Amino acid sequence: MTFSLRGRTALVTGARRGIGAAIAAGLAEAGADLVLMARDDALADTLAAIKAHGQDASVVTADFTDPAEVEAVATALARSRPIDILVNNAGTIRRGPAATTEAADWQHVLDVNLNSTWAVTRPIGAAMLERGAGKIITIASLLSFQGGITVPAYTASKHAVAGLTKALANEWGPHGLQVNAIAPGYIATDNTTDLRADAEREAGIRDRIPAGRWGTPEDLTGAAVFLASGASDYVNGHILAVDGGWLAR
Repeated sequence: MTFSLRGRTALVTGARRGIGAAIAAGLAEAGADLVLMARDDALADTLAAIKAHGQDASVVTADFTDPAEVEAVATALARSRPIDILVNNAGTIRRGPAATTEAADWQHVLDVNLNSTWAVTRPIGAAMLERGAGKIITIASLLSFQGGITVPAYTASKHAVAGLTKALANEWGPHGLQVNAIAPGYIATDNTTDLRADAEREAGIRDRIPAGRWGTPEDLTGAAVFLASGASDYVNGHILAVDGGWLAR
């Protein structure tokens, strides 16, 4: 029962496909009911996966490029029902040389990856503080530790997410909340389509991974259930790499 999420409600952002959809299904398998926050309500596959595990699921919509809208939706949600687990997964990436990165692209990535993460976390976290319990999990990145190539805004946002995780763990930990992050390695999702399409780059990445393969979204579900459950009650401010061993090389 240490890993059971029975009787808890989890909010997952960006759960239409990929990592968010896999984590939502994994939390449902562990017993949680789900609220999915996405830019539209086209989440039929994710909802079906949740309901296949016998759990309830609902959808709220918000534009993650508009942090003010995201905060309004999250605030209303926090007032309407208790959220026990928050998974900040919504994210985006734009690739290109730093010297030619336009301000609009920089702002777009920061608004989705960082500012909207904060816009959800502040009101949901405030409600958790009133109840004296809660689990907050944000999807970080290997680029929370490294610099990457031609993704300056993404790298900046993911370094900031790691810092925010630690800052909130320091402030909210004494009040019963655990605030952690998961740093996925190279996962086969829409965000890595261009990398996997480049035969030379793909081979170079795969050859460095001790596991010998790219990860799948489902590889992250165990870490998410762990950080969402009572099994992680003494884990706080941690960035958990799920990378097939990439950072060990």
